[in-house]
Amino acid sequence: MEPVIIVLVILVVLVFIALVRTIQVIPQASAAIVERFGRYTRTLNAGLNIVVPFIDTIRNRIDLREQVVPFPPQPVITQDNLVVNIDTVIYYQVTDARAATYEVASYIQAIEQLTVTTLRNIIGGMDLERTLTSREEINAALRGVLDEATGKWGIRVNRVELKAIEPPTSIQDSMEKQMRADRDKRAAILTAEGTRQAAILTAEGEKQSQILRAEGEAKAAALRAEGEAQAVRTVFEAIHAGDPDQKLLSYQYLQMLPKIAEGDANKLWIVPSEIGDALKGLSGAMGNFGSLGGGSNGGGNIPAQERREKPNID
Repeated sequence: MEPVIIVLVILVVLVFIALVRTIQVIPQASAAIVERFGRYTRTLNAGLNIVVPFIDTIRNRIDLREQVVPFPPQPVITQDNLVVNIDTVIYYQVTDARAATYEVASYIQAIEQLTVTTLRNIIGGMDLERTLTSREEINAALRGVLDEATGKWGIRVNRVELKAIEPPTSIQDSMEKQMRADRDKRAAILTAEGTRQAAILTAEGEKQSQILRAEGEAKAAALRAEGEAQAVRTVFEAIHAGDPDQKLLSYQYLQMLPKIAEGDANKLWIVPSEIGDALKGLSGAMGNFGSLGGGSNGGGNIPAQERREKPNID
């Protein structure tokens, strides 16, 4: 009985192994290459698949999702003979599992080497300044070359990105000094422009202030003149309204003479012709006053006729 049991156990194990090898479960977004006696038979897609055990074998399982592969820095020589290190990142996706398995031995290594050689060709036609400022152009050119070359491998390159472009240390120091000098120059220009603008604004403010001050003084002078004219007009109207006689006017005129003569600048002043009549009226008034007082000639009283002749004003 023991040999029979052993045979049964062996058969059960073989059946189990056959079932395991017969049923193949492929995950989503994956594919498997099936070979029969070493020759490609078919590609298994996601889901439950049945294969012939011990005859069909799974050659390769491939992930069909988009893959991200960073490549180490690669030294590249620019057109002006400067060595720069460039880090690249490739975003690719396997579109044909059969081609990716049989058309190239290792598509990752092939993509890396193709990226390096393409970068050297592209950067070799650019100087350092253009290389540092033309990332989009380099990415587009690199992606075009890679997409065309990897199409027959069943690979689609979706994106190519340059992570970093590192020039030599001496060039970095020179660039930093140049950038610092440019910043200092721009700062000096902005400072000078600000000073100039401030001076212009100050001058404009002073000009406007002087204009406003002059306008204010002109208006004040006009108002003063208008006030004085109004005062003179009021006095004139008051005098005429009071109807003064000739004697009062003569007396007031004589009181104003000292004020007219005041000041060092009044070297010459003109006496109007009417002053003679005013003095005559005043002397007449004084004569009448003396006659009323009854004074003698010896006491200093001068006849009215003589007192009218005394004033001699040129």
